[in-house]
Amino acid sequence: SWYSLPVLDRAYGRITEAEFDERLNRIAAFEKLLADDGALILKFWMHLGKDVQKKRLKTLEKDPHESWRVTKIDWRHWRMYDDFIATSERVIMRTSMAHAQWVLVEGADPNYRTLTVLENFRDAARRHLAARQLRRDVADGLKSAGNAPEGRANGGTRLLSQPSVLQTLDMTVALPKADFEQELQKQRGRLNRLYRAAKERKISSVLVFEGWDAAGKGGSIRRLTAALDARDYGVIPFGPPTDEERAQHYLWRFWRHLSRAGRVTVFDRSWYGRVLVERVEGFASQDEWMRAYHEINDFEAQLVRHGIVLAKFWLHITQDEQERRFRHREEIAYKRWKLTEEDWRNRGKWEDYELAVNDMVEHTSTHVAPWSLIPANDKNYARVAAIKVLCRRLEEALDG
Repeated sequence: SWYSLPVLDRAYGRITEAEFDERLNRIAAFEKLLADDGALILKFWMHLGKDVQKKRLKTLEKDPHESWRVTKIDWRHWRMYDDFIATSERVIMRTSMAHAQWVLVEGADPNYRTLTVLENFRDAARRHLAARQLRRDVADGLKSAGNAPEGRANGGTRLLSQPSVLQTLDMTVALPKADFEQELQKQRGRLNRLYRAAKERKISSVLVFEGWDAAGKGGSIRRLTAALDARDYGVIPFGPPTDEERAQHYLWRFWRHLSRAGRVTVFDRSWYGRVLVERVEGFASQDEWMRAYHEINDFEAQLVRHGIVLAKFWLHITQDEQERRFRHREEIAYKRWKLTEEDWRNRGKWEDYELAVNDMVEHTSTHVAPWSLIPANDKNYARVAAIKVLCRRLEEALDG
């Protein structure tokens, strides 16, 4: 599992104890993320004494049908037995939590180990189901008493007591059409050079585009990716989760789209749906979307620590500009499909969404993964601004 590589690296001395502990802390946070979402985590440590392990390896070697299973690496690890034991003890000590406990199983006797694992699995599943039912009963009781927290952005009561971070943006900024093409070509050339340098050094980029309906996310993405080789990037659009995706942790559908080293992945809407749409529409409980801030920050910090360039964009337009663009779409046949009843309905929740965006920026604009808030009433300005931000991020990564 996710323990194997850290254990090997520490036993071989490739990482320090402090580095090992940092990896274990990240694993513990990952397991808590799964457990908080309702997963039952069972961890079994199958133990063998050194003499028993030696006997088992020799028995396998003597069997012509099983000897292939024993390699030089197995014997090398046997000679390093004490190093692995010390490393394993630290793993168990630092990562055995109430929500993800280690079960130590003596592995010498096959009947004993089989029965021990099955009994632990059975008992843990029973406790887990009972605890889930108890939480549901409590939640239902609170709801019937009228005390359950709302899933909507303001909980039915909270309002912005001061201007939101979006209201502080200068929405009058613009890039004249006469200057747009020249500046666009200049920034595309800059981006092309930087992304190729990053590719050469196997530095990946992850771009997150969020914003209001009709804010121009698609147009900005098209202008940006035109500077890249089509073989080196992917644009992943996200809408409502499918049945398969709803059955997983909400980050799962984004984890599996992270690209290999040196490529650029563009998320057209992202994991921030948890603290935006799912929060405002009540698809996530207050406990779930409030917990998501920490989960997202931890996820993004892992990406950055891995060497990935992460750029997050919020394209902001005013309510009046959004209505103008909606009307414009209604009048043009080939753009009419972009406008739905859902878009008009969401305008009625503008204040809820604005509060959610304000909280999102406040809680997730970190030093390693800051938000870039781009005034997008003028599309030309927004398109060039997004490319400039990415160029700066790539320059920082390449200089570092």
